Amino acid sequence: MKSRNVRAWSAWWGIELNEVSAKEKLVSILGGFISIFALLCVTSPPWGQSPLVVASMGASAVLLFAVPHGQLSQPWPVMAGHGLSALIGVACARWISCPQLAGACAVALAIGFMHQFKCIHPPGGATALTAVLGGPAVHAMGYKFVALPVLANAGVMVAVAVVFNAFFLWRKYPASRNHQLTERSPTEEPVPSHEEVLSALRSLDSFVDITEDDLLRLLQTLSRR
Repeated sequence: MKSRNVRAWSAWWGIELNEVSAKEKLVSILGGFISIFALLCVTSPPWGQSPLVVASMGASAVLLFAVPHGQLSQPWPVMAGHGLSALIGVACARWISCPQLAGACAVALAIGFMHQFKCIHPPGGATALTAVLGGPAVHAMGYKFVALPVLANAGVMVAVAVVFNAFFLWRKYPASRNHQLTERSPTEEPVPSHEEVLSALRSLDSFVDITEDDLLRLLQTLSRR
């Protein structure tokens, strides 16, 4: 009974099972450190001004290095999620005079566009809000804010993630590198087709942060047991 109550309490708060080794946690920490250090070094102007870094990249580092196989962490969501959100944020800041309304519209529209273009990346919401509330320096950049610093920052983060994760065989980034691992021999049960996976996901009518290949690998592992 006590165990059941603990599980129910954990489920209510959204506390997931965390079966991650200490080694994997340390790799995530190292990846976050290297990515932000590299970003700050690359974007630091030689004349001593502040680095051209968007704070939301810190949140992207969490996804890229703590959840490298997650759908939200893949290159397209990172690049397009930040880019679209920045574009929307700048537009809202320019065309909506009330900052409270502009900020709310920027985040809401960013969510909608990220859904529509299949590039949901939660830090993008922070990027959109930064474009509105970032102050005179950000506003003075106008639409240049989208390219530099936002897309430039996102590009550095993705590049570091590709190189860094390649050193660890169990990490596959981008997640498309997992595709070869989902193939089965003719004697095994066939994996669901792409259309069947899509149909199952549509039945949930909610975004699920797992790539198709990882989902198939999980089914493959469970079926073998």
